[in-house]
Amino acid sequence: MKTAIIVDRRRLVALAATFALAPPVSRAAFAQAWPSRPVRVVVPYAAGGSTDTVARITADRLSRIWGQQVVIENKPGAGTNIGAAAVASSDPDGYTMFIGTSSLATSRLLYRSLPYAISDLAPVTLVCTFPLLMVAPNSSLAKSVAEFIALAREKKGEVTFASPGVGTVPHLAGELFKQISGVEMTHVPYRGDAPALADTIAGRVDLQIGGSGMLEQIRSGQVRGLAVTTAKRSRLAPELPTVAEAGVPDFDVTGWFAFFVPARTSRAIVEKIHIDTVTALNDPTVKSNLENIGMVAVGSTPEELAVLLKAEMEKWSTVIKKANIALD
Repeated sequence: MKTAIIVDRRRLVALAATFALAPPVSRAAFAQAWPSRPVRVVVPYAAGGSTDTVARITADRLSRIWGQQVVIENKPGAGTNIGAAAVASSDPDGYTMFIGTSSLATSRLLYRSLPYAISDLAPVTLVCTFPLLMVAPNSSLAKSVAEFIALAREKKGEVTFASPGVGTVPHLAGELFKQISGVEMTHVPYRGDAPALADTIAGRVDLQIGGSGMLEQIRSGQVRGLAVTTAKRSRLAPELPTVAEAGVPDFDVTGWFAFFVPARTSRAIVEKIHIDTVTALNDPTVKSNLENIGMVAVGSTPEELAVLLKAEMEKWSTVIKKANIALD
């Protein structure tokens, strides 16, 4: 009996030595096996909006790359915080992704409390960027940003500007415009770009700041395009000058969409999602489909996205505090 025990122990020692000498499973091999089941992308808005459309365009290509279905799950509410919180509390296995917007950078500045922390989400890659647009009714006397500033100074606080809601990036862009240009404007919030645009067309507000989807109304002559909010002219609307060109220095507001996953998701999976998303964004059809809705496909490393998020938080913190904006 003792001899048998000695033999078994020797075998165990030999087996342990074999495992110790065997090469570890590489991160690349681990990521190669992922995904083995459907992946869901949480969209923090209702179906049909620009965020939802961007997610579906990108997800369709990723489904083909991964050989697994990428399912869109809409979780609107609380300024994107319901969707963000759902992803932040999900298992960090890569099977739950979040398509975040600029709101991710502003939520902690606008709300007294949040059910998640920014550190609960890991940056993966920037998906696309887009310019915001400044438009005026055709009935407006202002045919440029410079003329609008002159008009606003003449009316001394009687001028209004519309946005798709309090705390949205278009609203904050308007506050930044006020702070840099020194003009007074009264903010008129709406429940989205569409109802705001209806009142802009009708001349009920003096200015609207909204998404690049309004290019269609500009080009059809329903409203007057004054400028894009980006630092450089957008290739989507090269005919429109920048706000900075009109004499408002350092004005730069760029909208963006990006992928995030729960914190503690393995680096191997983060890298795979990043690489495959960049591959998807380089697909000509994906680029064209995004451009058709006013988006520019970009792609970035997780580190570059982290830098962007930090810069956005610092930028909007100053604007929000100065304008004294808060949400419940």
